[in-house]
Amino acid sequence: MQPPRPADVARWLAGRQWPVHPLAPGRKTPAANCERCRGRSHEPSRCPCHAQGRWCHGFHSATTDAALIEAWWAREPRAGVGVSCGPAHLVVLDVDAHAAQVPERDRLLPGIRIPEQVDLGGLASGFDTLALLAAYRRQQNPAEDESTLRVRTPSGGLHIWYVNPEPATRFRSSAGSSPRTALAWQVDVRAHGGYIVAPTTRTPAGVYTPVGTVRAPAPLPAWLATELTRTGHVIRSSPLPAPRPAPRTRRPRPGAVGGLLQQLVDSVRECAALSEGTGFTEKLNRAAYTAGGLVGAGHLNQDEARQQLAEAAHYARPHQTRRSETIIEAALSAGASRPFHPQGLA
Repeated sequence: MQPPRPADVARWLAGRQWPVHPLAPGRKTPAANCERCRGRSHEPSRCPCHAQGRWCHGFHSATTDAALIEAWWAREPRAGVGVSCGPAHLVVLDVDAHAAQVPERDRLLPGIRIPEQVDLGGLASGFDTLALLAAYRRQQNPAEDESTLRVRTPSGGLHIWYVNPEPATRFRSSAGSSPRTALAWQVDVRAHGGYIVAPTTRTPAGVYTPVGTVRAPAPLPAWLATELTRTGHVIRSSPLPAPRPAPRTRRPRPGAVGGLLQQLVDSVRECAALSEGTGFTEKLNRAAYTAGGLVGAGHLNQDEARQQLAEAAHYARPHQTRRSETIIEAALSAGASRPFHPQGLA
């Protein structure tokens, strides 16, 4: 029997309202971004390529649109299929079987103390830690759950698919090796902010093969939902961001210095009108470099210039404060090494 074509798999998954996106042919990673996206840094969720029907930024581009899916896999029939877990309300346990150094016992099941008298001899993979977690909770081992879709990976691991019956509660993705948020060592969680490789996807290492006869995910067991909550996987609603402050009107400095600096600062503030395409970085760099030159020439106080530039940058791009500060410091320093005297003040 011929294996299904990736395009057929993508259509079937999208028919279940699970958004899909292409994977690079023969790989388990997303298809490459377009040249424009590879050459610039920007928020994937705001990328204009999505509205133009491109597959840039992996699961951020995932869709259930039949026409778009047809176009994508017509363009690259060999592309594998990824499923964006969050919008599909999927929670997938990705059990690894990779050879790795076993950590200390307090890292095996985060938040659960494993007494010294418990013999951990032979523990070597995520299959063991998941079985241990289930045993502690006196529940069925998910790796043996025949009621849900399970997929064997080419590396010997296992994907255990569940659907979240309470979609209002959103779970975040995590890595089993994470020191911050993890369910169990070598057990990754694929949920919001992640994707999962679809069954039948082929790589040089092998095929992602369904186990057993079940081809649909069962509801996430209540005890696993409790464990995900206990281990910090619930995404809490963020408070609404504070309203953007109105521009502060500063009294221009007397003479050429005040007018020149004010023009440059205003050009940075004007970038607030659009989230991209305004030349924000170039304008901030030019303003800070010029301010540095004025500081070096003794026409401007450095701390006051830095504050004015930082306020303008924050007004225009409130979510990239650290990057703006880096630009300001570098340009101020570079400008100060070349003192600048405006005409009439030399």
